[in-house]
Amino acid sequence: MTGYDDRLLLRTPSKTRIARYPAAVWIIVPLVAILFQVYVPRFVVALSYLELPLLATIYFSLMSRRPVTGSVSGAVIGLLQDSLSHQPVGLFGISKTLVGYFSASVSQRFDVENNLLRFLLSFFLFLFHQILFWVLSRSLLGAALDLQIPQTVIYSFLNAAVAIPFFQILDRLRSDTR
Repeated sequence: MTGYDDRLLLRTPSKTRIARYPAAVWIIVPLVAILFQVYVPRFVVALSYLELPLLATIYFSLMSRRPVTGSVSGAVIGLLQDSLSHQPVGLFGISKTLVGYFSASVSQRFDVENNLLRFLLSFFLFLFHQILFWVLSRSLLGAALDLQIPQTVIYSFLNAAVAIPFFQILDRLRSDTR
């Protein structure tokens, strides 16, 4: 393995840092992200592609490094987003629960403080989220939604690009423990 590979992989549990946050951060950041998702696109249509609740779910799941915590945070953020959107309750909850679980599972194996890895995870988890949401909408609701792959890939790239500075801002709010 190369030196770069060694920096990405966590070999021992002693290298794993579990991030701790004040309770206010766990409450305020997802609420601001959800309110941003609901209200900002009404005024600035160009920002409608941003999925800040998903990015908050990914970040808190990655940094908690616990699949149960990631799943619960994804479920709570998703259900809050469902309650404020025009979508049926549960679709965002289910998809964000799975994203939270997968994010936390990946963080147990890789050093998720690497910006390249954060970018790639955000990119692929956004794609996964959108495809899962489309599958759930079609199978559970019978909704005839179109999955526009090129547009989804572009939005995935844009969300991953926004994720890096968003995650760095959230990094300043944590207190690490080993």
